[in-house]
Amino acid sequence: MANWSDPQTTAAPYATAAGTRGAAYDAGLRSYMLSVYNYMASGVLLSGIVALLFAWGGDQSVAYSVFANGGPLAWIITLSPLAIVFAMSFGQNKMSTGTLQVLFWSFAVLMGLSLSTVLLMYTGASVAQAFFAAAAGFAGLSLYGYTTQRDLSAFGSFLIVGLIGIIVASIINLFAQSGPLSLVISAAGVLIFAGLTAYDTQRIKSMYQYVAGTDMVGKVVIMSALSLYLDFINMFLFLLRLFGSSRN
Repeated sequence: MANWSDPQTTAAPYATAAGTRGAAYDAGLRSYMLSVYNYMASGVLLSGIVALLFAWGGDQSVAYSVFANGGPLAWIITLSPLAIVFAMSFGQNKMSTGTLQVLFWSFAVLMGLSLSTVLLMYTGASVAQAFFAAAAGFAGLSLYGYTTQRDLSAFGSFLIVGLIGIIVASIINLFAQSGPLSLVISAAGVLIFAGLTAYDTQRIKSMYQYVAGTDMVGKVVIMSALSLYLDFINMFLFLLRLFGSSRN
């Protein structure tokens, strides 16, 4: 007689199939997240190399000659990365994956040109300390965002409001030139971008279930790498402003 009613004979194939699907999903998720981190790390590395080359020579460097005078070229270099971020954010649905890749690498290069001013303003030791502190903080917070079972989406609105507050306060301080306000902005900036690192990591991870197996994966990887790049770089810059030693 066939054991059609025996659960041991009927459940095994479904359990095996479910286990196989689960393993495939986990492997896909790991590959997806690894691609995001590879893009992000490569972008940071490219920016760092460009910044070092542009600022090579200190007061005799190309960066010094460009930014010391504050001419149109300095403003173009400073504002171009922001323009690319807006273009990628609002045009990602209409752009191809290849176009987003070109824009991402262009953004990394322009950010490197802009970040060259950091190497002119702060000592090498300060830059190195801030970079490794930001790298360690980013790694820990991103790992937390990836592994925690706690839903961090509730913090998203709070962090965005805080980010807007920092932008407004920074604009005000351009005219006020207040030292204490600058310290408050820097300290708040470190905390906000630390929170955004964990929040964005969890958000990026959760997006995989919606784009897995679709043509959107490539676009999502690039845009996710851009988000994490901005979290890391801003955390680094605020740490540098908070604890860095000026060359002057």
